[in-house]
Amino acid sequence: MTSFTDLGVAAIRDGVKAGSFSAREVADAFISAVEKARRLNAFVIETPDHAIAAAEEADRERAEGKLRPLSGVPLGIKDLFATKGHQTTAGSHMLEGFTPTYESTVSGKLLAAGAGMLGKLNMDEFAMGSSNETSAFGNVISPWRRSDGGNTPLTPGGSSGGSATAVAARIAPGVTGTDTGGSIRQPAAFTGITGIKPTYGRCSRYGMVAFASSLDQAGPMARDVRDCAIMLETMSGFDPKDSTSLDLPVPKWEAGLSSDIRGKRIGIPREYRIDGIPEEIGKVWDQGIEWMKDAGAEIVEVSLPHTKYALPTYYIIAPAEASSNLARYDGVRYGQRRAPDASDGRGGSLDDMYNATRAAGFGAEVKRRIMIGTYVLSAGFYDAYFNQAQKVRALIARDFERVWQDCDILLTPTAPSAAFALGEKSDDPIAMYLNDVFAVPASLAGLPAMSVPAGLDALGLPLGLQIIGQPLDEQGVLNAGLAFEERAGFTARPEAWW
Repeated sequence: MTSFTDLGVAAIRDGVKAGSFSAREVADAFISAVEKARRLNAFVIETPDHAIAAAEEADRERAEGKLRPLSGVPLGIKDLFATKGHQTTAGSHMLEGFTPTYESTVSGKLLAAGAGMLGKLNMDEFAMGSSNETSAFGNVISPWRRSDGGNTPLTPGGSSGGSATAVAARIAPGVTGTDTGGSIRQPAAFTGITGIKPTYGRCSRYGMVAFASSLDQAGPMARDVRDCAIMLETMSGFDPKDSTSLDLPVPKWEAGLSSDIRGKRIGIPREYRIDGIPEEIGKVWDQGIEWMKDAGAEIVEVSLPHTKYALPTYYIIAPAEASSNLARYDGVRYGQRRAPDASDGRGGSLDDMYNATRAAGFGAEVKRRIMIGTYVLSAGFYDAYFNQAQKVRALIARDFERVWQDCDILLTPTAPSAAFALGEKSDDPIAMYLNDVFAVPASLAGLPAMSVPAGLDALGLPLGLQIIGQPLDEQGVLNAGLAFEERAGFTARPEAWW
């Protein structure tokens, strides 16, 4: 019999409904898997009692014929989402020990649909990072290893690294992630799973710790396209508590899934063929193009001329918004308070307390981005940097608007490489930021985008390709992803890590 931990969201939901197994059996299997995989450091806290209670409720619901959409499905929740009664840290010492009295809208929707919570997933501090090395609670380790005989620990990507590792290691069937500049898609590509960032505003940001408010968006990460569609359908919807939430009905994405994309026009942006990108990335992209042709799609070369400015634009806007959002963590309004050094006999001023609190509470990468953001927002530089970046962002969005006249969706690489070793780029912020080069443009334009596993590199590590869609066309992205998934036939999984 297949192990319960090999089952995805749809298989668990349908199996519980059919009575093939109990929700409690599934919960027990995943709880055991989470315990066995602790060396991967995917979870900040584990919540087995929550998962068991939800499973037992699901079994009662089945007996009464009252199952909900996710009854019996245990999930991992990224530690960026406030969870009532359970610690929420955003991967930072600043919020260590914080137990919300309220639930984020996204996690609340999933739990209300019957899902159980296995725990809170580790992440880069305040979602700032591309390798999950900035977490105050230690690195998350990818379950994948290179096939060259070495045992170098690899990054699972970031900031949703704990989420990606949990799905890839089969310790959660599905998880929540968040994507500001690629933090769902890049980790999905690095770990051989599927993840989608919906149109900005599809999922409420209420109860989600803010990084960059005009970019942050929640989304699901799971084993395959169908599982992502199921989760996204539950996570989405209008929320009056979020002023950026879209007041639109949620489509039935799972019911609308179809791999028939005959006649669809797939755009291949020439600007994404960047010098210096490994040859294997180009090869897997070309293979993806052939798969799309096989599915009956028309391939069209298109141009997004302002793409080359996307990364610097992002790294002005995102830190600027972060510096503003993180100003609240001062030891008075939010965050742990640290007493100032009183060795000089002064006892310390209010400013001293602020300095002590923020110096101890924030890690190096968060401090770096706060300083960048404060600089570009300062008098004399606001117009030169922040305002100019906003104008370029508008040009990038306009590029996409024009390109939809020639194609329906875009196909690009997700990341410029396979997973790299932990520590390999942590001392080089620019090299780390370049990991977002293919993901950032869709984020700046607020477009739906999904990473689907495409194959393995020469060292046996996963590579992903990205599907970018028009605003609100998650169905088109999911359908193209399904057609791609069927042709890629990606079944590789990491060897046992224990």
